Amino acid sequence: MPETFPSGIRSRISDELASLRKQSQFRDLEILHGVNLSSNDYLGLATRPEFKQAVLDAVSQAESMGSTGSRLLSGNARAWKDLETEFAQFAGTEAALYFGSGYAANVGLLSSILTPGDIVFSDECNHASLIDGMRLSGAEKIIYPHLDLDFLGKALAEHRGAAGAKLIVTESLFSMEGDIAPLDQLLRLARANGAELVIDEAHAIGVYGPQGRGLAAQFGIEREVFAIVHTCGKALASMGAFVCGGATLKQFLINRARTFIFTTAAVPYMAGQIRAALEFAQTADSKRVHLQSIATALRQALRTRGLRSGNGNSHIVPVFFGSNEMALHVAEKLRSNGFAVKPIRPPTVPAGAARVRLSLTSNITLAQVHQLVSAISAAIESTPPSTGTNALHSCLSASS
Repeated sequence: MPETFPSGIRSRISDELASLRKQSQFRDLEILHGVNLSSNDYLGLATRPEFKQAVLDAVSQAESMGSTGSRLLSGNARAWKDLETEFAQFAGTEAALYFGSGYAANVGLLSSILTPGDIVFSDECNHASLIDGMRLSGAEKIIYPHLDLDFLGKALAEHRGAAGAKLIVTESLFSMEGDIAPLDQLLRLARANGAELVIDEAHAIGVYGPQGRGLAAQFGIEREVFAIVHTCGKALASMGAFVCGGATLKQFLINRARTFIFTTAAVPYMAGQIRAALEFAQTADSKRVHLQSIATALRQALRTRGLRSGNGNSHIVPVFFGSNEMALHVAEKLRSNGFAVKPIRPPTVPAGAARVRLSLTSNITLAQVHQLVSAISAAIESTPPSTGTNALHSCLSASS
């Protein structure tokens, strides 16, 4: 319909877009070029010729190119049933259920297992998909400061006698901060206070743990937590996600998770792609060692220059600039120097916490890391007066 009449909705969205532009928060779609530092392809699997061939083989062997319906109707292919069994073994859990995306998995899980009257304790840096699942559930939400176990422990103790279930929700590796949750301590807090624990492993699978099985496996708690969500669209270079846990949980989600019930099943050949990715991930120890090595080198180089990169030690390295304008300026300069980066601004992160998020993959070399740090330093030195001195000081502080 032609936009000829300024209706309430049309005026409102136009005004909001104008406001986003004014605040340097407007986003657009673009294709990145250069050394990719915005990718979640942590093991470099997406571009490997042998992986592409494995996918072609899966397509050629598939009985159908379409799933034809939801899993509860006509889309429950043998390939998915077999892969769920295989993935549960990989994750170290009793069962696994595949969802079409990590977002759908988190929303479906939390919105179905939580009900009004329950209490959910959520880290303030949890992903939007976890937040939306909690909101849809109607449960009472208690947001604890990022990784503040003292606050969480006190909040759990205060609600120990409350009616309803209690659930702690956390990412294992936080996607914007690059730091790791102390999963063993969270589990102890849950046990001591009659709560359950849900872990989102989106950015840890393939990178941490024995055979890349994630941080829950590294901590040895796979069978002790209520549910683990493993995403396939990052280090596994595929799509979708598995909710891993007990067989009873799987049956409950099949019957109650709306994002599973009311969606068309993924095409059968995607199961073959994920299986090939799992095989690669389990033998990628050298990739994991290299990834950790360049991450350590990058953080050390940034800190040597007095730049703020947070408290983490993972392959996700945020460089904090504070203002949206400063983050945009640095990102633009880095792109002009051949580094594909994107500024991260509110509402993805809190106001005043804009950053350039450097997402390392095993394809990146140590030489490129050093070139990157030099380019960041040059970008900061070329800061235009319009960004203000406060923004410059905020990114050059040694504190995190």
